[in-house]
Amino acid sequence: MTILSAVLQSLLILAFLFAGSSKLAGVKHQVESFAHLGLPQWFRVVTGLVQYIGVAALVIGFWHPGMAAWAGIWLGITMLLACAAHFKAGDSALRAVPAFVLAVIAVVLVCLNAGDVGHPFS
Repeated sequence: MTILSAVLQSLLILAFLFAGSSKLAGVKHQVESFAHLGLPQWFRVVTGLVQYIGVAALVIGFWHPGMAAWAGIWLGITMLLACAAHFKAGDSALRAVPAFVLAVIAVVLVCLNAGDVGHPFS
């Protein structure tokens, strides 16, 4: 594992731990955001769980770089879908920037650990 990979994993862990927790706790901003996007509140909970799964995979990725790559794929796709939801709701590109930045970080993490994708626990 490279230092850069560890730093990016740590950033993503913090971001998604916070985001997932706020979704699962039903923080007012998250409830309003999902309503604005036209998504049901049960999907907010599912999204929080998806983010927690990504966090767990990122943590495992400190010992198994292939898992960090898979976590990057998992979370990158999640964030690209978040961008799509913002655009579908008619939001400006500015509202999708945080999700896009997290997707880019996830893609970089995948690239850094791509050689281990076929061996997530080696």
